[in-house]
Amino acid sequence: MSSLSYRPWTEGDDLALLQVWGDPASPHAHQDRTMFRPSTDRPWSRCIVGEDQGVPVAAAVVFESSLHPDRLWLHVEVARDHRRQGIATEMVGLLRAEVPPSGVTALKSRYTTGPVDKGSAAAGFAASIGQHEIQRSRDVVVEPGGLKLPLFNDDGLTLDDAATGSVELTQLVTAFYNATHEWDRAAMTLGMAQKMLLNDATGAKGVVMLRDKPKEGGGKILSFAISYEPTRIDAPADVLLGWDPELADADAAEAIRGLLAMIVHQYPVKLEVDDSMVLLSGLVDALIGAGHATVISETHIMATA
Repeated sequence: MSSLSYRPWTEGDDLALLQVWGDPASPHAHQDRTMFRPSTDRPWSRCIVGEDQGVPVAAAVVFESSLHPDRLWLHVEVARDHRRQGIATEMVGLLRAEVPPSGVTALKSRYTTGPVDKGSAAAGFAASIGQHEIQRSRDVVVEPGGLKLPLFNDDGLTLDDAATGSVELTQLVTAFYNATHEWDRAAMTLGMAQKMLLNDATGAKGVVMLRDKPKEGGGKILSFAISYEPTRIDAPADVLLGWDPELADADAAEAIRGLLAMIVHQYPVKLEVDDSMVLLSGLVDALIGAGHATVISETHIMATA
């Protein structure tokens, strides 16, 4: 048992903890800190703070997600000089006593590794609470020059653009997300896809697509690339590259390769590539091997079940 006292999260704790923790180590760590918030029942979440003599030094949260309903998200952060004292494990134990009305108890969490932080402490903690890896996601910068451009013609393969509010695009993005998240069952809806992936508030700036023939001729979207505002002005654009999950593997692979060749023809882009995106992951591996792509970081998603 640690000597800390625990209480519910309250407004202002984020600023107090920032003074102790310092800036987040990565964009993913920044996103994870946004999970900390006062406990609520709709959506269900529980968040606690650990204090050392009245000073907040640690926080932990679990919350239910309507997008991935089979597991609760867990995030724990402890001040560096208070680590390896069992505080994180103690906080997880307290949160495990809280069960949402749905009865879901399985936990998932994530940690990110990079050139400096190898994530060994986070991996060890995840293992200590019974978690194992269920997915790996890589941030990869793809450079121009590694892929041959596809051949277009008036009645065949066509490069098209669309507004992010397009119903046709939204339907395909929804189907793609659900198909590539069987490892953590997703319940993405059209409304969620708009809010989480396509809305202006997400930073989405534009969409390009490959069609098997022009839209006016009944052309079907084969693959799509949604660009987002980069984290830095001088950084490559963040891109979500997806495809029609009903395509045969050979056709999907060609659609992925062709669209990626187009979007990196002049400038590099940054992709987030899950291992579950088998066809894209394989292409990226080949580009890495040829020196045309670089892994910036890896995020490991862990789960208790």
